[in-house]
Amino acid sequence: MRKTRTLSSVAVLGVLALSLAACGGGSGTTSNSGGGDAANGLDGRGPITYVQGKDNSNVVTPLLEKWNAAHPNEKVTFKEQTDQADQQHDDLVQNFQAKNASYDVVDVDVVWTAEFAAKGWLQPLKDKMAIDTSAMLPATVKTGTYNNTLFAAPQTSDGGLLYYRKDLVPTPPKTWDEMMGMCSIAKQNNIGCYSGQYFKYEGLTVNAAEAINTAGGTVVDDAGKPTLGTPEAKAGLQNLVDAYKNGNIPAEGITFKEEESRTAFESGKLLFLRNWPYVYNLAATDGASAVKDTFGVAPLPGKDGPGASSLGGHNLAVSVYSKNKATALDFLKFMTSEESEKFYVTQGSLAPVLKSLYDDPALVAKLPYLPVLKTSIENAVARPVTPFYPAVTKAIQDNAYAALKGEKTVDVALSDMDKAISSAGAQ
Repeated sequence: MRKTRTLSSVAVLGVLALSLAACGGGSGTTSNSGGGDAANGLDGRGPITYVQGKDNSNVVTPLLEKWNAAHPNEKVTFKEQTDQADQQHDDLVQNFQAKNASYDVVDVDVVWTAEFAAKGWLQPLKDKMAIDTSAMLPATVKTGTYNNTLFAAPQTSDGGLLYYRKDLVPTPPKTWDEMMGMCSIAKQNNIGCYSGQYFKYEGLTVNAAEAINTAGGTVVDDAGKPTLGTPEAKAGLQNLVDAYKNGNIPAEGITFKEEESRTAFESGKLLFLRNWPYVYNLAATDGASAVKDTFGVAPLPGKDGPGASSLGGHNLAVSVYSKNKATALDFLKFMTSEESEKFYVTQGSLAPVLKSLYDDPALVAKLPYLPVLKTSIENAVARPVTPFYPAVTKAIQDNAYAALKGEKTVDVALSDMDKAISSAGAQ
């Protein structure tokens, strides 16, 4: 997760055979047609606004200053949203519905692409608006694609990482059971053992899906049908529930989002933390970090090797309502250039989308976690595209949260989750 961190998520419902009209198109045309609002403003140049969640890693302002110095007649204004993914999503929806032309370029969590594209809110990046994606990781390009059309330019990717106290655990655990066995070390040092993000929000969807996938289960099959009634899916969610019940996940973990869990780890209150790459730079440089010289990074522990992270990331999209799309396109190219991608990773520990950067000797020397991140992304579960993601993620959050709190058994939680995902696809 980058700005929210997100954000965001889970292997969910695949592309469903449903007409775009049923999704309530914003322009009254299919999102692939290029007609209606998508046909307007293609040659427009002038000032634009860039909308993104809170810039925790301070990468946006320096890049905008550089752009604005070189483009005095096409300056970009930064509209900074909150650091909460759900609130960012709702803000974008409200402004798209209002056809707000001042939301020119928007930062889109990878799980929102299908929803926004199906409703006709995102400009198809083809023909005059095309960008070159040949140097990008194929998985990142897929996250910006809906119905075989690119709607969002990959900007940063994401994979979950395990942060650990190397002063207390010189060799990080490779499996979930091994990590749980190390929780006695945490107790001896009067700190919490392990946490991810277990508050009822998008981060819980990420963590629940990772647990299920890591145990060998799946949330849905290739046809988009829920597959939660398996022993593997049960084992995955049961791992989290048992760890919370026995205290290996501290009681306050159920209140943790990305930032709360990061703060707990940085203040020395956790032995292990599951979080996104953005934490690396902050944990190493924050003046308040008590672990800047004592933490390490490893792949998420799995069943018998690296765990299955949810594939995260953020992309850049142009609103169909923008009046200056030529400027917006140039800005997209600037923000996804090799120079900008290097800045994301060096300044903010944000996973780049360009394949070559993971093998750049200078970058690896400066950021030794890059090979670990590459392993995470290579083992990540790609998230299929669905216009119904908000309903699907709610089903996962609600039921995983109830299981953690002991309000439902794991069996009942998974059964209810299965039914709710099926209902989401039947809208």
